[in-house]
Amino acid sequence: MSRWEVKIAGFGGQGIILAGYLLGKAAAVYDRRHATMVQSYGPEARGSACNSQVIIADEPIYYPYLTEPDVLIAMSQEAYARFAPEVKPGGLVIIERDLVALNAGRLRDEDSRENTVRLYALPATKIAEELGHRIVANIVMLGFLCALAPIVSPSGMREAVRSSLPKSTIELNLMAFEAGYERGRLSQSADDRV
Repeated sequence: MSRWEVKIAGFGGQGIILAGYLLGKAAAVYDRRHATMVQSYGPEARGSACNSQVIIADEPIYYPYLTEPDVLIAMSQEAYARFAPEVKPGGLVIIERDLVALNAGRLRDEDSRENTVRLYALPATKIAEELGHRIVANIVMLGFLCALAPIVSPSGMREAVRSSLPKSTIELNLMAFEAGYERGRLSQSADDRV
């Protein structure tokens, strides 16, 4: 039996909720697995803390909230400081390298899990800007995640992007996914690993 608990966190305007939705849709609709998503966000439209909690499993899911995340994607300093200590030993933490300072995070300073969590620092926003628009940094992160962990299939994620986003943005988002996926494939031995 396979079960994954994934938390994607950052601030409003980064596409955090959309990333969770796409991950869940890829799993449930295209990979034919069970998935739940719970979202949390502040009252502001942009700039407030937000997160998506996604559970993906081969068996039915009876409780939709994460108990101990296998994966954290942290796209802000606050998200990293708040949620990194929750990641289970042996889990995966992916941070936005240009927005998160490791020396300010509780995972490194206070938590003994530092040596048991796989930690990657990805310049997702920079990669997205090189593609033409920083708004697709969330999709770069999803591509990176798909390369590092067998949570959803790359083909399922591509189909979720194609079927969920405005037609005028699909090509850019697919390019962002591929850029993140390729970076993740290379990151097993590259400098993204912290």
